[in-house]
Amino acid sequence: MKKLILLAVAILSFSFMNAQAYSGVNDNKFQVGVNLQDNATSLNITYDYGLGDNISIGISSAYALGVNEDINADFGDRFDLKGRFNANLGNVINIDENFDFYPGLNLSLKNFGGHLGARYFFTQGFGVYTELNTPLAKYKTEDLTPAEKLHNQFTISFGMSFSL
Repeated sequence: MKKLILLAVAILSFSFMNAQAYSGVNDNKFQVGVNLQDNATSLNITYDYGLGDNISIGISSAYALGVNEDINADFGDRFDLKGRFNANLGNVINIDENFDFYPGLNLSLKNFGGHLGARYFFTQGFGVYTELNTPLAKYKTEDLTPAEKLHNQFTISFGMSFSL
């Protein structure tokens, strides 16, 4: 039994050492998680593709599932789609090869914004992520209704990250 446990720990340790958060050109990352904001909780899905050693582009989409009943939000208010650009700085700050820190910009159906994210991979294909998102310029400048504020405010996302 002790040998079996030792073997399992050795295999896990080896797989942890081979994990890499961002590998550069042609790197593919898929993330799925939850997006938290005022008056709603959303499902968040993200895909990033590596163009260079520290640059990736991608798309992100969120759909608000848990909207407060007081808010009259239709599909257009609940849904958002973003094109994104990331500066993957994990190898620059060199904390751990399994860790990636990525500030970036995004252009969505609701606004032009910025995000700050981090990923940590436990194995070659599986990790966790978190992102902070904020609008920098909203398309609609007058007072927004509570439904229009969905995906048009500061949000926090977290969930699972996968290397494809």
